[in-house]
Amino acid sequence: MAVNVKLPEELVNQAKHYARVEHRSVPKQIEYWSQIGKIAAENPDLPFSVIREILIADQEEAIGEYQFG
Repeated sequence: MAVNVKLPEELVNQAKHYARVEHRSVPKQIEYWSQIGKIAAENPDLPFSVIREILIADQEEAIGEYQFG
């Protein structure tokens, strides 16, 4: 469900810049930042590189279980 929210203009302008660089839409860029923030808040000892790897792994398709034989 989509919800409209008011955001500071400066945040939206920063998101536009990073969205172009990262090839995302502005809403997807803000969503990405919120995911990083949530993971960081829940796991304060994790470095950003680990958080980024978690987000990348979440986007990868599941390979499935290996079948022997």
